[in-house]
Amino acid sequence: MTVHKHYESKETEQHCNEYFQSAFIGSCLSIFLGGILMILMYRTGKFFLKFLGEKLGIQSLGATLDVCLTMEAKGPQIAHLAFYHLCQRTASPAPSMYISWKRRFQDTIQMMLSAQTSVGRVLVILVFLFSIGSLIIYFINCYSAIQFCLSFQDGLINIDLFFNVFFLFYFGLRFLAASDKLKFWVELNSIVDFFTITPVCVSFYLEKNWLGLRFLRALRLLELPKILQFLQIIKSGTSIKLSKLLAVFVSTWLTAAGFLHWIENSGDPWESQTNLQHLSYFECLYMVMVTMSTVGYGDIVAQTTSGRCFLLFFIIGGLMLFANFIPEIADIVGSTKLYKGSYSVVKGRKFIIVCGDITLNSVTAFLRNFLSQDTGEITTEIIFLGENPPNLELETVLRCYSAYASFFQGSVLKNEDLQRVQIKEAAACLILADTCSATPYLEDTTNIMRVLSIKNRYANVRVIIQIIQSSNKVHLPKLPNWDWKKGDCVICFAELKLGLIAQSCLVSGLTTLLTRLFVRENPQLKGINFLPVHSEEKQGMDYKVVTGCLSKDFVDMTFKEVCRICFVKLNLILLAVQFKHGFFANSILINPAPAVKMQYNTMGFFIAKSAAEVKRARYYCKKCHSDIMIPEDIRKCHCLEMTAPVLPSLSPERPSTKQEYVIGSSGSIDTPSDKSSTIIEEKISDIMLDSTGMFHWCEAVPLEKALLKQKKKFVPLLRNHIVVCVFGNDSSPLIGLRNFVMPLRASNFTLTELKDIVFVGSLEYLEREWEFINNFPKLYLFQGSALSCADLKAVNIKHCTICVVLSAYDRGSGDLTLVDTKSILATLNIRSIPFKFSASGVSSIAINRDIEDIHFPQLPFKSIPIITELKVASNVQFFEQNMEENAENTFNRIGARFFRETVFSDSFLNSLLCTAYYNHHVLALLQTLVTGGTSPQLEEYLVEEISLSGTYSNLMQFAPRNRCKLALLPVTDDPPSLDGILVFFGEVYCKALDMFGVICFGVYRLEENGQTYKNRFVISRPSSSLELFASDLLFCLVPFKTKVSGLTDVVGDIIPTRRKTALSIF
Repeated sequence: MTVHKHYESKETEQHCNEYFQSAFIGSCLSIFLGGILMILMYRTGKFFLKFLGEKLGIQSLGATLDVCLTMEAKGPQIAHLAFYHLCQRTASPAPSMYISWKRRFQDTIQMMLSAQTSVGRVLVILVFLFSIGSLIIYFINCYSAIQFCLSFQDGLINIDLFFNVFFLFYFGLRFLAASDKLKFWVELNSIVDFFTITPVCVSFYLEKNWLGLRFLRALRLLELPKILQFLQIIKSGTSIKLSKLLAVFVSTWLTAAGFLHWIENSGDPWESQTNLQHLSYFECLYMVMVTMSTVGYGDIVAQTTSGRCFLLFFIIGGLMLFANFIPEIADIVGSTKLYKGSYSVVKGRKFIIVCGDITLNSVTAFLRNFLSQDTGEITTEIIFLGENPPNLELETVLRCYSAYASFFQGSVLKNEDLQRVQIKEAAACLILADTCSATPYLEDTTNIMRVLSIKNRYANVRVIIQIIQSSNKVHLPKLPNWDWKKGDCVICFAELKLGLIAQSCLVSGLTTLLTRLFVRENPQLKGINFLPVHSEEKQGMDYKVVTGCLSKDFVDMTFKEVCRICFVKLNLILLAVQFKHGFFANSILINPAPAVKMQYNTMGFFIAKSAAEVKRARYYCKKCHSDIMIPEDIRKCHCLEMTAPVLPSLSPERPSTKQEYVIGSSGSIDTPSDKSSTIIEEKISDIMLDSTGMFHWCEAVPLEKALLKQKKKFVPLLRNHIVVCVFGNDSSPLIGLRNFVMPLRASNFTLTELKDIVFVGSLEYLEREWEFINNFPKLYLFQGSALSCADLKAVNIKHCTICVVLSAYDRGSGDLTLVDTKSILATLNIRSIPFKFSASGVSSIAINRDIEDIHFPQLPFKSIPIITELKVASNVQFFEQNMEENAENTFNRIGARFFRETVFSDSFLNSLLCTAYYNHHVLALLQTLVTGGTSPQLEEYLVEEISLSGTYSNLMQFAPRNRCKLALLPVTDDPPSLDGILVFFGEVYCKALDMFGVICFGVYRLEENGQTYKNRFVISRPSSSLELFASDLLFCLVPFKTKVSGLTDVVGDIIPTRRKTALSIF
């Protein structure tokens, strides 16, 4: 009897489960499919009504419905607006009040659902919280319930009922706001509502509650990232990505476990639910996780056929989900914890912050440039602040330098990130620029905004920024708290790169010399053993430009007198000075005129090995050190401590013009320098300068007038000109040819010294550059290509002084090696031209055509001297012929070629960032030498006015002209006259300084390889005992209007010392 009752109850339970599950699932499907059917019927009715209107001739109705049906998919506002206008046009009565009310209602609902209003944000948050609450109720019921059919008197049913009523209200709002009802009906959130809200309504009729598909509420977790963004809890891209990954993974895990929980506890319908097994929800979670992770313990398995089929497909997707999402989540969490911390300041240790373009290449180059490998002492820690976490390659580099380099993820545009890296305590903030950027203007403005963010919050932090285009420099002085006097610096790549190339057109070998003197270490040449390495060349690499204060005993002396004392007594070469007071305050004066007298606490720019050597100039005392002949013995004496300095007036009057300049009888202007020098005569009426007096100027030349044609008679008359081959098109970023022209049109050159410049390239590109350079004299354009020999012959390239190859193409995303293709082919094409003119096959690297003709006048043809700009420094290998297989020899050849001034790569300009950090005055001197004296005031004027404004010369305009210029002078014009005579650098230095006011600071020497034409190497800061040869060229600073074509007179004035020969010894 008892067994029979138990059997009956079990049969009733089974029937109950089958009956209720069919009722609940059938009601859900009927609502879902019925809704789709009704929407399709509604659309069919609209279409039929439109068709009927067209057949009956009601064109207005048909057109209206056609447009409305077309516009409906684009949004309710567009559809209603189209309907309203069509009704007006067809004179049909438009239900304007209805359309207006409906449009406003839908707009309001859409704003609410998108959380654009406070009510909408509350609504979205409540939906999410109620979904989580309903899911929690499901977990509780799964834990306590034995059957899937629960009693209607369950205590939590009322709470769940309230949640579902709210979900039904939210569903209705979404339905009314949806522009495409069919698309809304089949989206994921709608399906979740159909299969979770409908069973609650049916449960009132059946008086039974069903757990079945309530696990679908777990899919509401996918809305978590959007909710967190609405609340502004997560803002960064990393946190948003992490929240999305977690939401997808957790919702998939909970939903799959809920489906297995339902199937395994219900059994297969076709098996009359005889194969069911009682599994808790936690056990299903466990089984799903074991399945996704491919562990597969086998202790819990699916017994139903439906469950096994589900796992068959789920294991494929779950494995992909687990394998991709879990490592990415772990990586984000690990990197966030690793790079989102705060920097702890170590007392007594300096640190700098580096931000901007933080990539593998930029970080590697910066670390090699900044860290001093010679001393092994790391005194400054480097903090990299990058907006994105480092990749694996960059992490490896940072680990190699982990002792003195750290990485933090953040942005200088956010104050919280600046506080994390303790920028207030930093010695400086260095901002790197992506010189390869295809949008240089955007790159520059982004870096300028970084400076603004720092200066607005921390005014005293020193900032050093890299800029690509010179026109963007004008924005920096306008920023609040920007002060170059406190060390804020700008390193402009276009200005320095093109300025160095321009100066190298006049003074060959200058790039190598300035690189050695101004860059602390050259990473490209470090560790390279050049073949051969000259001992004099190697010794010169140890000298750098160092600043130091001058002794009070130099006060009221001329610059020439101080230079002589520094060279003879202190073994120092003085290049320039900077005053702190007076009319020339904060201006760098390079080899100034005798009218300029030294002041107290004047800063000097010396060529020395270290700052310790420069201290001799500060400690020098006439009284105590006049008899000392060894520079190392000059130390601080008691006289400096006992004498109180007298500071000059802070606002002294400007020196009288009559004291500075004397007007000659011929209308020229002479300086009161040494009368033994030759003064260049120049008529005032022939000269026009710009309004600042820094550059030669002319009226704007029309493009058509400057354009040369092959049949023009003027073209064959070009001699000793400069040919600039430019590759670019109408969409290429501008190089900024004005930066190339301005140093060559500096006013410290006389009008006769200016060389004609011919630009060869695409007319579309040159036309864009022309508006910035049309006010400079002696400039010409030629439409052609450096790849065409006919175009090169048309500009008379065989008689040019030098040829420059520039490219305006950016690197792009392709193979970097191919970026310089046209520049390389053009260079090889130009080199081949002498062989076409002559069968002699003479090939060499000419240093300066005018000077070389003195020593080798008998050669009818020579190879054309070329400077080629390369975007990628390693591409210099393509200029080498017969490259050896040995990698070390190949690298040596590349370095040697780079050193011989035939190619130019701006990669070494990155080293100037470190130079500016250690001494920003040195960078200012380099900019003055390279740019021809460009000032911040002139830069602002050029950007605002686009073109220069000029005026005829007068006394006031000649004041800026009185500055020295760089020159490469031969030791003698008559090499045989020095046969058997010893001439030393120290003697030439003193005589050139006394006679002409010329400062010699380097030697350009021929290599002894037995050829008629030879390569040259640079000796920076030669020693006084260095013997000079007749073929040597000297790097000099020549005063304005001093005519010195060579040092023959200087050598001739030296007391000759005969060389001891073998016969004289015996």
